[in-house]
Amino acid sequence: MKRVGVLALQGDVGEHVTMLESLESVVVKVRTIEQLESVDALVLPGGESTTIAHLLETSGLRDVLGEKLRSGFPVFGTCAGLILLSSEVLDGRADQWSYGALAVSIRRNGYGRQTASFESPIEVKGVGSVSGVFIRAPRIVAWEERVEVLATLDHGDGRGEHPVFVRQGNVWGAAFHPELAGDPRLHRLFVDSL
Repeated sequence: MKRVGVLALQGDVGEHVTMLESLESVVVKVRTIEQLESVDALVLPGGESTTIAHLLETSGLRDVLGEKLRSGFPVFGTCAGLILLSSEVLDGRADQWSYGALAVSIRRNGYGRQTASFESPIEVKGVGSVSGVFIRAPRIVAWEERVEVLATLDHGDGRGEHPVFVRQGNVWGAAFHPELAGDPRLHRLFVDSL
């Protein structure tokens, strides 16, 4: 049985842990290098991307996770986790960094601020309809061909379809919070790929 870590520095850690445990995964809350080294895959939860980035640095996890990503380590990032995995953050702070593990350009809060949060059905390739919970969600505004788009959304703002669930090799990203919808199918898709 695979050991799946959830980065437990900030954000909606408990919801991911609950979802993964419902799939009978061995789940580890990752706060140290030793815990990161003990898992077969990692979930980067939603939260505040600059805070999580700062905590990755102060915990010593930033460079270790970066090296693991470069060697093909499986990671699933949701919301802020997607921002951290992206190759470009268009409207980030001057000191904001990301891993560049997904060849996508992100706009933080791309669907609006907290008061513009929403829930929408999303058709996921190979899965069917899931509920997408968007809370200060990033918007993928550009992506390279090597990124597999698994789901898109037309938010009705005149900007057309945008990817909201993507994969590039072992790295997965969702602009929304699948852990908040009570539906384990996207987590199962990730776990089954390990």
